[in-house]
Amino acid sequence: MNYQRYPQEAIDALRATANPDGDVRARAQKAFAAELNMPLRQGVFDRDNLGGIYEKQVLAPGAQANYPLDFVKPGEEDEFIAFTLPKQGRVPERHVEGDELWVPTFQIGNAIDWSLKYAKEARFDVIMRAIRVYEAGFVRKINSDGWRTILGAADGRGLVVTANGAAPFTGSTLAPTAAAGQFTKELISRMKTAMTRGAGGNGNSGRLTDVYLSLEAMEDIRAWDVDEIDEFTRREIFVSREYGLAQIYGVVLHEMTEMGEGQEYEEFLETTLARAHQVVNSVTLREFCVGLDLSTMDSFVQPIREELQTYEDPALYREQRAGIFGWMEHGFAVLDPRRVLLGEF
Repeated sequence: MNYQRYPQEAIDALRATANPDGDVRARAQKAFAAELNMPLRQGVFDRDNLGGIYEKQVLAPGAQANYPLDFVKPGEEDEFIAFTLPKQGRVPERHVEGDELWVPTFQIGNAIDWSLKYAKEARFDVIMRAIRVYEAGFVRKINSDGWRTILGAADGRGLVVTANGAAPFTGSTLAPTAAAGQFTKELISRMKTAMTRGAGGNGNSGRLTDVYLSLEAMEDIRAWDVDEIDEFTRREIFVSREYGLAQIYGVVLHEMTEMGEGQEYEEFLETTLARAHQVVNSVTLREFCVGLDLSTMDSFVQPIREELQTYEDPALYREQRAGIFGWMEHGFAVLDPRRVLLGEF
């Protein structure tokens, strides 16, 4: 162990968490847990795969997680218009009432512990790995809950766009151009149209800004040849950033390990939500992708009633171990389902 990486003060503080004197040990463990609070709170949200989708809102004590829904309901956009005023007369009145959505919050918790010998020997490498596992447990739970909310909203909306067959809203058709499970640029184009058409008119037009898709779909994009795209675009794909092509048609693409055949979010759609794959032109489609409209940030909310709190666990000393535990309370909601849709290929 290379102790030169850490100041003596930090080494002494870690060793104090295993001190035989109960008072010294308790103070040191409490200070150790307190020092972890802020970096862990930040790290949990920096490392999630929600990519800034949700607006995080820390609630004041006693505040309720309730949100007024859009006064303009889908399909009623064109009923809310201004009037030409006569030369004499008052401005007409328009009374609207919106519903409120109460978002339930729930607690999540995690714990980790390690042998006291690692504290006595100031093994920062071992203990920091344990803390990363503790942090990763919260990240994993936040990812799962946040994405299940999005997938549930997308499934509930029932708008599923495919590259072939009849298109939503317009009814236009395309001949089959790809095998099942092969991602095409036609799907992105149709999802853009469906997102805008489905948002309604009267100035409320949405737009497709982000698509979340599998690693295999990104592999299909990298394999596009000159029959699919021109040489200049092919070069942009080959020299694109490490995590894939930045965008197509102005839509940002996000590759996710949890999406794809047999993966977690695909299984959630197929098994938990019972979303069966469509059969288009006698071909059964194989994968889903998710399109979002993040241009307005008026739909995806994450109320946080209690931020992550981390505490020392003094009860472990009898087992010659030390550790930490903690919890937080939050919730997720999609206020406007017009901001999310499914693509299928």
